[in-house]
Amino acid sequence: MLKLAGKVRRIQLTEVQDRPLLLQVSTNPVLPKVMRATRAFLMSDGELPEGYQHYLIPASLEWRAGELEGKSSFTLLPDDYDYLGNEDIIRLDGQAIRVLFRANSGHNSLLVTEQCNHYCLMCSQPPKNVDDSWILNELEALIPLIPRDTPEVGFSGGEPTLAKDRFINLIRMMKSYLPRTVVHVLSNGRAFADEHFSQQYAELDHPDIMVGIPLYSDDPSLHDYIVQAPGAFQETVQGILNLKRLGQKVEIRIVLHKQSISRLPQLCEYIARNLLFVDHVTLMGLEMIGFTRANLDELWIDPVDYRDILSEAVAILAAYRMNVSVYNHPLCIVNNDVLPYYRKSISDWKNEYVPECEGCVRKSECGGFFSSGVRNGYSRAIMPFLK
Repeated sequence: MLKLAGKVRRIQLTEVQDRPLLLQVSTNPVLPKVMRATRAFLMSDGELPEGYQHYLIPASLEWRAGELEGKSSFTLLPDDYDYLGNEDIIRLDGQAIRVLFRANSGHNSLLVTEQCNHYCLMCSQPPKNVDDSWILNELEALIPLIPRDTPEVGFSGGEPTLAKDRFINLIRMMKSYLPRTVVHVLSNGRAFADEHFSQQYAELDHPDIMVGIPLYSDDPSLHDYIVQAPGAFQETVQGILNLKRLGQKVEIRIVLHKQSISRLPQLCEYIARNLLFVDHVTLMGLEMIGFTRANLDELWIDPVDYRDILSEAVAILAAYRMNVSVYNHPLCIVNNDVLPYYRKSISDWKNEYVPECEGCVRKSECGGFFSSGVRNGYSRAIMPFLK
């Protein structure tokens, strides 16, 4: 698991900074000088180029700090950040560092807000009722720094669409600055029940964007219970209908746990009969973090105990020729009939394997575990493939 945020060992600023520094990392010692003034140079044991706004010194090169003492702004990094590379983007705020974007990762997700109008039993990012508009300010400064060849960027929350006009502006900026970058938005879909908002979103005419919307049951009362929001089912379905009527891409996401498994085949039948036109359906393993820990008795079911139900659900969707994927499951606890739909999906920075995986010949094909699952418990049926 990669560490994305923490404290730096030391920082020297030659100017008073009354706001966080947002910096794109560079490892290029011959970058044109006009570009150096807005970047942080990641030092190596080579020649030290002049003119960068900031310098990042790995712990192994601490001795080089003397070359910058009293002359240039620099940060002495802990070993935890030795993965930083060219075109990554960081935030420095006092003694704190956060890695906001990693250029060599296919799993960059940008938090839009910690506010939400759901209170899901298994929420991995528990909502906060605070004014966090500073996050939007930061994203508006961050998007122009993202490399133009980035293949995909996600937006998550909280509920990103609560930002309304500023959310629309973020997507507009993505289209302007990163027109070839795929955008994936995680949303509960309820804002799109508003036809005006859906129209605003559609009129952006982004070339490649999809909204991932959770639907947890065909029974409205059960869905509303899982998300802890009365009336959510109706608005979510209406949001999906509005988006598809306007020609927008929609993914339905189903997190699998004790509550949603109870009617999973019926939900898949409902989707196939009523929402056949959605672009993707994902059946996702539970992440053992956030509210999941507090509600574990109500949520946890060993994936091996629902493997046959998962097979049935996949078969229903596949029979209707829907685009279906299975995410966040170890390979050894799904039935063979699920394998054509199986995907390695856990973000690289929070993906791990367990001791039982040692010697498995199919480890490179397997999605493994969330780091939180390794710490908080996982299936009793993990078993390595030996041939």
